[in-house]
Amino acid sequence: MSDLDPLGPWEAVDMYLEHRRDELAERTLSSHFYRLKQFCEWCDEEEIDNINDVNGRTLHRYKVYRRDEQGVAPTTLKGDFDTLRMFIGVCEALDAVEQGLKSKMLIPSVTGAEGVREQTLETNRAEEVLGHLERYEYASRTHAMLQLVWHVGMRTGGLRTIDLDDCDLEGEAPGIAIRHRPETDTPLKNQEAGERDVNVSEEVAAVLRDYIDVNRNDVTDEYGREPLFTSPHGRVSRACVQDWFYRSTRPCVIGNPCPKGRDPNECEAMEPNLATLCPDSVAPHAVRSGSITYQRRQGVPPEIVSDRVNASEDVIEKHYDMRTHRDRMQQRRQHLEGL
Repeated sequence: MSDLDPLGPWEAVDMYLEHRRDELAERTLSSHFYRLKQFCEWCDEEEIDNINDVNGRTLHRYKVYRRDEQGVAPTTLKGDFDTLRMFIGVCEALDAVEQGLKSKMLIPSVTGAEGVREQTLETNRAEEVLGHLERYEYASRTHAMLQLVWHVGMRTGGLRTIDLDDCDLEGEAPGIAIRHRPETDTPLKNQEAGERDVNVSEEVAAVLRDYIDVNRNDVTDEYGREPLFTSPHGRVSRACVQDWFYRSTRPCVIGNPCPKGRDPNECEAMEPNLATLCPDSVAPHAVRSGSITYQRRQGVPPEIVSDRVNASEDVIEKHYDMRTHRDRMQQRRQHLEGL
């Protein structure tokens, strides 16, 4: 029987802030509230209503979510976890989490210039993964999702918000409408500013049509909407999308040798729900990053990419565009030929 005293995440944050009110400046206290607010909102999404249930694996999943799905910079992630570690310490004193959890927390390190995140799915790997899915899991949910994210470069939030009625997959100009619907649990990161219509190729449209006809669970969500991507219970969750991307991008799954020399039969990353432990698998954010890089390498103008993926040109340049200096030189040469 647990010796912990039940406590909700939001209530625990209130107690933490009250405990530190006399020792922290108002501005610092506000910063701590903002960081912990992110954690509480994630707990709500994961249906964690008792801080007693938070353990090492919970914190690992939150780190992966912030780092890979939301794509926060390493410096931001470290700040998040520095504050979270102090919060967990107070929760220990309140008998709300297991003793010793604070000391076991792994604080993310900051590497690379200016804290810019560099993980991205390279084009050759994306083609291998998509080729494997097309051959062995054609028009599966995972195939359709990964194909769409790679083709468009959209966020997980955009992927989840799509309904069947948003899809126009017939005719000469197939496309998808991406809309902000916070009142029915599918907000976009940039709210109304993130709304747009994106064109898709006939190849992608064909995969989506076949997925809808054969493999989509014919269900509605709790608001009566018909999601494009479903589970047997309704609209897919962010956590499930992330898990499927990690699973499908493990090198050994598509027939490649493990870069780390591991035996797949003994690797813990092959266990259910532990694909994130594979150092070479990637989250949806890395697929988005790779897609943006691919689009820029193909010569798509930055303003077009910006509108398509809903990110400013400055953000794309700093956080997503992974072209090398040589890539950029060769692309400039193509535009300058004949001058």
